[in-house]
Amino acid sequence: MKWGSAYGPRDVNTLRAMVGRHLALPHRFVCFTDDGAGLDPSIEVQPMPRIEVPVERQISPWRKIGLFTPGLGGLTGRTLFLDLDVVIVGAIDPLVTWTDKVGIAENWTQPGAGVGNSSVFTYDIDKYAFVLDTYNATRGTLFDTYPNSQTFMSRTLGPENIDFFPPDWVVSFKHSCMPGGLRSWFETPRLPAGARVVAFHGNPKPQHAIEGRYPGKWYKHVRRTPWVAEHWR
Repeated sequence: MKWGSAYGPRDVNTLRAMVGRHLALPHRFVCFTDDGAGLDPSIEVQPMPRIEVPVERQISPWRKIGLFTPGLGGLTGRTLFLDLDVVIVGAIDPLVTWTDKVGIAENWTQPGAGVGNSSVFTYDIDKYAFVLDTYNATRGTLFDTYPNSQTFMSRTLGPENIDFFPPDWVVSFKHSCMPGGLRSWFETPRLPAGARVVAFHGNPKPQHAIEGRYPGKWYKHVRRTPWVAEHWR
């Protein structure tokens, strides 16, 4: 999904190229967007799912709940969703075939809480329309109840509909790869063995890691990370 100005066609085209290298299963690559200009011809461009989101949350991940729209884009069957700021570093076929439930990474900042991180997840279109139904039915109060869309999604699906990926498959650049504290100034982030996808939620983003630049507070730092440049292309 791409909407607004935070991400551009380069991000979509790069993700398309990574999927092409790392997904052997026959597939369609679809981008739901409000602007398809500049996208590679191999990308199937579809309009954003229709979902009512408050003005102050237009750029937030709450729009992802629209992915549970019945008949979304005329698609059927097993679907792999990927955020535009992930870096694929290994075969992702196992993510697609891991479960017939919703496959998702356990959120790294909430271990044991039953909350997934929606940077990467798999599901069957048409099977979980009740997530969108619940959103529409409780939209007036849910933003006060849930801190973010992935918590709402996880709680609405319930543990009976979720299978977390093995923890080494989808890792967080910030929490799994970067050294902590002062070490971030002297040690290069490492790529954990067995990783298939690295999620760049928040900052830094892949380009920041490549350049060795951490936007924001002066004391936060990331060293140049060559393996990100190797894979993010």
